[in-house]
Amino acid sequence: MRQKVLAVVGPTASGKTALGAMLAKAYDGEVISADSMQIYEGLDIASAKPTEEEMLGVPHHLIGCIPRSHRFSVAEYAALAHEKIAEIAGRGHLPVMVGGTGLYVDTVLGGMDFPQEEDTGMREILQRRLAEEGKEALHAQLAALDPEAAAAIHPNNAVRVIRALEVCLTTGSTFTQYKRDNAARPSPYEALYIGLDWEREVLYARIGRRVTEMAEHGLIEEVREAMQQQTATAGAAIGYKELFPYFAGEKSLEECLDDIRRETRRYAKRQLTWFRRNAQIQWLKMYESDELRKILEKAQKIIAKNDFLCYNG
Repeated sequence: MRQKVLAVVGPTASGKTALGAMLAKAYDGEVISADSMQIYEGLDIASAKPTEEEMLGVPHHLIGCIPRSHRFSVAEYAALAHEKIAEIAGRGHLPVMVGGTGLYVDTVLGGMDFPQEEDTGMREILQRRLAEEGKEALHAQLAALDPEAAAAIHPNNAVRVIRALEVCLTTGSTFTQYKRDNAARPSPYEALYIGLDWEREVLYARIGRRVTEMAEHGLIEEVREAMQQQTATAGAAIGYKELFPYFAGEKSLEECLDDIRRETRRYAKRQLTWFRRNAQIQWLKMYESDELRKILEKAQKIIAKNDFLCYNG
């Protein structure tokens, strides 16, 4: 039998963290974070890492375990996540994957395979070219090698452009064909996906409140400290780069916080676009009046409806 994994996904500020912890507590599970920023040390407030109180006494994994100076890849994440799933299952507990980084979730639960990135050195070459030639040049090369992938990846998404080029230049296959081959490979897991879906205006209001709370709980100090270390990770994180003009005296704090709200809304839209392509996700329609207990009950109905036995054995 394939190992069962419960996945709780959705856009930022949708309540994934709370629901994931509650489900793990209810079904004797442990949480594996699938968030490309929460995995780094120190980005606590901007990435909305769960507090001890929010974890509800449930073990959480792959949070704050990677140095900010390290350029972490999806292949590295997949290796760690597979390891954690095996460890959790070995303890007789249910792995509960929680996060908004769709590429991480789909890579692990879809059983995608990766070439040995560290052996080629191609990523470092492409990153140097990015610095020297700019993202447009790399995207143009991808368009020449794999037009379908280039059409699907925005030129500003340098991380994915580099990943696609890396595959094209090291495997002899296009990135598009590489993904198709991976999609045809059976997953080692039996996954049940639960997605959190809010009306847009309600989600945007939640995002606005979250940014305000982040500022009240030390975001400014966290960004100031990260700037002193000058790591690329901090420069890429929403909630960090938008505050740089404030420290440079170019914008007011409120203007920068509004920028964070705007960029977070855009990010949430991209997350939803990604997740809506996954037909396996069963969506919970959320309403502003829903309390945590109500949301948990909705999720448990999905679990029961699918006869998803949330334990091992």
